[in-house]
Amino acid sequence: MNLDPTDDQQMMLDAFTRFLDEESSIARVRAALPSGFDAELWSGLGELGALGLRVAEDRGGLGLGLFDAVLLMEQAGRTLVSGPLAESLVANSLLADLGGQGDLLDAAIAGSAVVTIAMHDVAEQPVQLVVGGAAAGAVIARRGDEVVLVRRTPNAEPEKTLASTPIDRVDLAAGDVSVLASGEEATARFAAALEEWKLLIGSALNGLSREAIRLASEYACERVQFGKPIGAYQGVSHPLADAIVAVDAGRLMIWRAVSDIAREPDQAGETVAMAAWWAGNAAEQAVMHALHTFGGYGLTLEYDVHLFNLRSRAWLLVMGDPEALLDQAADRRYAGARASLPEPGEVSINFSLAPEELGLAQETRTFFETQVTPDEMSKAHYSYSGYVPSVNKKMAEAGILFPEWPEHMGGRNASPYAMEAAMRVWEEFNWTAHPRGTSNIIGMMIDKFGTETVKNEVLARIISGESICSLGYSEPGSGSDVFAARTRAVKEGNAWRIDGQKMFTSGAEHADYAILLTRTDPDAPKHKGITMFMVPLKVPEVTVQEVKTFQDERTNITYYDGLKVPDEWRLGEVNGGLQVLALALEIEQGMSFAPYQHRMIHAAEEVCKVLTRDGRPLIEHASARRRLTRAAANTLASDCLRKRILYVGAENKPNFAYGPASKLFSAEAYRKDSFDLLNLIAPESLAFENRHAAFVNQCFRHSQVAVTYGGTSEVQRSQIAEKTLGLPRTR
Repeated sequence: MNLDPTDDQQMMLDAFTRFLDEESSIARVRAALPSGFDAELWSGLGELGALGLRVAEDRGGLGLGLFDAVLLMEQAGRTLVSGPLAESLVANSLLADLGGQGDLLDAAIAGSAVVTIAMHDVAEQPVQLVVGGAAAGAVIARRGDEVVLVRRTPNAEPEKTLASTPIDRVDLAAGDVSVLASGEEATARFAAALEEWKLLIGSALNGLSREAIRLASEYACERVQFGKPIGAYQGVSHPLADAIVAVDAGRLMIWRAVSDIAREPDQAGETVAMAAWWAGNAAEQAVMHALHTFGGYGLTLEYDVHLFNLRSRAWLLVMGDPEALLDQAADRRYAGARASLPEPGEVSINFSLAPEELGLAQETRTFFETQVTPDEMSKAHYSYSGYVPSVNKKMAEAGILFPEWPEHMGGRNASPYAMEAAMRVWEEFNWTAHPRGTSNIIGMMIDKFGTETVKNEVLARIISGESICSLGYSEPGSGSDVFAARTRAVKEGNAWRIDGQKMFTSGAEHADYAILLTRTDPDAPKHKGITMFMVPLKVPEVTVQEVKTFQDERTNITYYDGLKVPDEWRLGEVNGGLQVLALALEIEQGMSFAPYQHRMIHAAEEVCKVLTRDGRPLIEHASARRRLTRAAANTLASDCLRKRILYVGAENKPNFAYGPASKLFSAEAYRKDSFDLLNLIAPESLAFENRHAAFVNQCFRHSQVAVTYGGTSEVQRSQIAEKTLGLPRTR
């Protein structure tokens, strides 16, 4: 897996970024209005080689790959480049590949001429709005089974358009029309150019959106209202947090599409359409929230944010209704429609795991197939109810319970990538990972903060698979504010007396131990007066009371009445529970519901194959396909965000609240899509006879707690606003 540009790509990107910062400044963008074309900038792009980036070296270009162009276009979007850059990149490449027109190609690469591309078939739509039409002396278009070049003289007074970009209405049947090529191969190459354009304009929208959010965040830190910066109010910060997560997902989806073109061409067409559709939607939300952050000032021409708002629409809408991209993705996903794909060149970006990282997954699969008896498998359940002690012990003996642990803990030093693949196998067999996940967190905490007593008495039993543990954080009156804990621990000699109660102690009915957050200094600030303990659960002083939930998942209230634990069972320093908890939160970061989303969509698809509407299977209806594809796009976004947190963790890269971003987005998307798919397959979704419909039903119920697990969505948004956007603390 690799989610970083190469050193050479970074050097290229740095050079283009410096140039665009200077030559496509907001002042220059404004100066180029109303035409929206900056001839001096264009000439500079030519001198830098940008306009020939996708043209082969033997034709005078740089001969770089698709991903290089994607990186360039994000910076072009950030700086609102005044000119049809995405269109010219694909047009110049197309012109070079089809041959001839050498003088025009040389001039286009040098920046002394503008060549652009028309989106629609001239045979069907001879007059159309063309990006760059206000500046282009030549347009490449499809005309039936031909690819033609239309030489023309740009209008002196082009038509006024929404964002004052160089769009003009062009009669492509007039002017000097010549055929560049004809036949299936030629039209496929033209279609591939349009697919490339989708990715380039999507990347530009990502850059535009990111900059709009940056401007809004900067303003939200400066603008004071009611005695506080407006960024301190969740009504301002939380929408911006949602927006940056969606934009980040969009960038990763564009990159994923490039990777798929190189490595998974059969699914790449679907990914391209999804990624372009996503970029348009994310941009719409980003600029809307950015504009709203500025309030009334955002509507004035004096503030720059309006430029981002208008161009976010103009850049994509020239193609037509962006929702058509979702329909296109649906046709490619369900109707077998094929896409002509651009030549990607060298692609270093890679979302796949290497073969050597899949060995643990195969070992895990073999275990489930050969070592879990039918009786044990019949107890499988996604929650703690699926905990089977005998299987837990067999997993420990086989070395697949905690393979990521270091050898001194009985582990195998398995990489994060290997663990990712292995845990997907758990999902395949519907085997609960909750007991393993909680015990993993606690085991790591004991290893770092525990005494030898706890390591010998508790950790050893976790390692052997004999025991599992529960988390004792939340309380009835504090919820996500764990530092408001009131459960008391009072020192009595060399022991501590603990009294209080914990809520949502899931798995306590099976666990032998729990980690307990207690208050040891009631007079200290709430985050400084807490201490963490390991405590036994199967003792008379602890009562476990069942709490049933409508998502078919049991949790518990646990009561502690005069429980005495030796000081050796303390983790970390007295009143130093914050440091211990920080490790737990770090381990827990990156929770994702993408696996559930994948399985839910598959289940809904299976139901749609057998349900009929108007005499046809539901899966054949365009509206059903569109809804399934929207859920699939959300799942792709979740998966990309999950891959990012996996990558930065494995490679020790900087982490800007990527864990909260992954958890927030996947949980909210899971909830939204489970509602929609429950509706789609109704009324079958109300019953349990069809196992696929029953699973969608289960997801509908389960998803509603997903936005609470590991901290509510509101908590995640606050972390993203603070750590990613630099906004003030919001509470």
